[in-house]
Amino acid sequence: MSFSKELRRQADDIFQAIYGHPFVRGIAAGDLQKEQLIHYVKQDFEYLNAFARIYGIAVSKCVSREEMAIFSEQISFILHSEIHPHQNFCTVAGVTYEELQGYPLSPTAHHYTRHMLTVAYEGSLGEILAVLLPCPWTYMEIGQKLAEEVNPAPEHPFYDWIQFYKFQMTDLTEKFCNMLDEWAEQAPEADKRKAAEHFLVSCQMEYLFWDMAYKLENWPVPAQVK
Repeated sequence: MSFSKELRRQADDIFQAIYGHPFVRGIAAGDLQKEQLIHYVKQDFEYLNAFARIYGIAVSKCVSREEMAIFSEQISFILHSEIHPHQNFCTVAGVTYEELQGYPLSPTAHHYTRHMLTVAYEGSLGEILAVLLPCPWTYMEIGQKLAEEVNPAPEHPFYDWIQFYKFQMTDLTEKFCNMLDEWAEQAPEADKRKAAEHFLVSCQMEYLFWDMAYKLENWPVPAQVK
């Protein structure tokens, strides 16, 4: 079994819990509340900004132009393509995408981005791949499973969201898995263990991100910089 497949096996309970989360079930049923969609987009906009920065750090740790190109392409994907599922949520919520940009991170989103940034600055390229991989992998599986389960018609409120993630995460997930497996072939056991820990924490944070959006999580005491 490859390293990436072993990680997926270890995280299976988390993957199944994510698919059963009320927010994901709400996408399937098309009955999420406006406030939940808005909170998700506000947080995911800033989360993806952090993701793009981590790709930039990853480029600095690559040893080949082929590796650099993969991360560079993904920065462009975040900036120009992953806005489409956000637009779907905004349309259903009756707001513009521009209205939901520039908000502070909630506790969960803050924790998740700092977890990834810490690994990016302190870890190897393999560790960066491991900490990033749960995001495209879980979304790929959600999109594929929802497409099969719901088989949505274009009239479904989240048809565009489901179609986007059914197709758009497959290539990236495969590339990251292949790169991670190549790294693991040469990596010491201690480094692979660290990578596995990063992967599992990111899986847990993926679950919590959905939970954060569903429950409209925010900081317990309102405060802002003046």
